[in-house]
Amino acid sequence: MKKLAAVWLCVSAAFLCACAGPSRSYKAKLQGLIAANNYQGAISAIEGAKDDEYSHKNMVLYYLDLGMVQHDAGMYPDSDKSLDTAEQRMDELYTKSIHRAVGTLLINDNTTEYAGEPYERAMVNVFRAINFIGMGNLDEAAVEARKVAFYLDHLRDARGNSYNYRDDAFAQYLAALIFADTGRDDDARISMANAMQAYEGYAAHFATKAPDFSNDPLRDNGEVVFFHYNGMAPAKVSKTFQVAWNNAVIALRASGNSEANGARALNALDAGLTGNAITVSYPEYEDMPYGVKSSAITINNATVGTELVENISAIAKDELKNEAAAQRTRMIVRAAIKYIIAQAASKKVEEQNAGLGFLTRMVTSSIASATEVADTRSWATLPAQIRMARMTLPPGTYNLRVDFKDAFGNVVASDMINNVQVKKGKRTYLHYRTAR
Repeated sequence: MKKLAAVWLCVSAAFLCACAGPSRSYKAKLQGLIAANNYQGAISAIEGAKDDEYSHKNMVLYYLDLGMVQHDAGMYPDSDKSLDTAEQRMDELYTKSIHRAVGTLLINDNTTEYAGEPYERAMVNVFRAINFIGMGNLDEAAVEARKVAFYLDHLRDARGNSYNYRDDAFAQYLAALIFADTGRDDDARISMANAMQAYEGYAAHFATKAPDFSNDPLRDNGEVVFFHYNGMAPAKVSKTFQVAWNNAVIALRASGNSEANGARALNALDAGLTGNAITVSYPEYEDMPYGVKSSAITINNATVGTELVENISAIAKDELKNEAAAQRTRMIVRAAIKYIIAQAASKKVEEQNAGLGFLTRMVTSSIASATEVADTRSWATLPAQIRMARMTLPPGTYNLRVDFKDAFGNVVASDMINNVQVKKGKRTYLHYRTAR
């Protein structure tokens, strides 16, 4: 009985470690609040869910989600504080990333702290830069622009041609504008060149062409730069499929996996442990529905449509696709190890008590299946896309109308942004969020 109790303790611990981060119902509630522009309600929901929906393994996600909603609400100092906390922890976890895979092989990928995807890391500095612009501190915005440029330099070197996302075109474009605004002309030229080169890849892979905007000096005029954060980023969900035991052996061998745990699993398979199939879980993105597909700004009867400058949904899906092969191998190895543990535990108990062996096998198999959950964590409050419009204007005070359109070009909603100050030789940055 003591041995059975030990088995129960082990599988129960495994189950408790399988926390997959914020639930689908919670994220749906959050999306509804953001779609209704109820940012205070969304902030309260995030803060109230810190311990149960996020937990200590998902503190990066907590501060990312909180910082984005605070940004949408125009709470720039609070947003910067949240995003700074997330950025520091992301950088700490990156330095430890070589050790992160150790705990994932026995249970699931959710056992490690969430460190963020590369595009999420770049977006942190993008929104921090816009926060500082909102606070009227262009020098600090330039610091964030330099940080993201440095990060993207490292990303290009690290990824080479292995990934479609190896630079962030919009982050480089925004950095170029900020550098120009602060008189850093050489930096602006370099970032703009990087942006145009990155947009070439964007056009091919993310359906995002380079914006038709120059970076000419403003001289006697000013300019409005309008960002439309549209939709909600896609949500990761956990899907499962079964792999026949013999196919699992073939997959392991074909992968050329040389990791110790993969080798052990394959050795165990070769040793004669048999079964019908193993359950494998994998993450998949599901688009979050939103009806607004485009937008336009109107000032003094002059109208300029927004252009898509960052397709976050496409980037996220492509990142997951690039990781699919490596994830498949890891998932099969993990599922095989779980099966082996379940068989070994039931066999050990059966040697002591034949009646309990069957019960143990049911328990361990059920727990192994229950803990086989893909890592579905992602920055849930990001928009699906960022759109941009720029309009050159004489200095003055303006009322701006923004129209939101459906897929057929019909205006489905409008709003006013009043008392927009345009200064000679300066840019005025505005942003607006829709998620409906």
